[in-house]
Amino acid sequence: MRTTAPDNRKMLLKLAVIALGMFGFGFALVPFYEKICQVAGINNLLQPDTVTNTQVDLSRSVIIEFDANTHDMPWRFRPLEASVTVHPGELKTISYEVVNTRDRPVSGQAIPSYGPQHAAQYFRKMECFCFNKQTLAAGERRQMPVTFVVDPALPADVGTITLSYTFFEVEGSAGTPPRAPASQGRTS
Repeated sequence: MRTTAPDNRKMLLKLAVIALGMFGFGFALVPFYEKICQVAGINNLLQPDTVTNTQVDLSRSVIIEFDANTHDMPWRFRPLEASVTVHPGELKTISYEVVNTRDRPVSGQAIPSYGPQHAAQYFRKMECFCFNKQTLAAGERRQMPVTFVVDPALPADVGTITLSYTFFEVEGSAGTPPRAPASQGRTS
């Protein structure tokens, strides 16, 4: 069986029509898929504004007050906001500012405290400068964030939480002379 040129052209034309049909079908699938997903309510990428955090308790608010102290340190330390109002479950970020007023580097560690004291178990810090020792160069100014969420399980009678940080100078601060060891009695 021999194939002739007109048969080859016919076959090429059929294959080209099939390829174009497949290409067109691929493009038609995208809006068809989006419409099916929209009707079914699944994988809805067309309405991102409808996403909400269902863990936020919008029925109540808690005032978070911020305080800053240093314990015998040459640092100025303060919150950039005195207080914020949040809903339990809402993620919030605030910042503190610290300035080293000494002419040499100093290291410090912040220790948090809470009022009322039992609020500590409902106050979750995701990011905090208090997690690590902070070393500031001479005259350095730094803003340090605290990202937190108040657990929705916070008792309803707690309407205000005070978060207070106290910075303590830590051993091994750069430029701090090492302590002399205690003298030991010698016997000769």
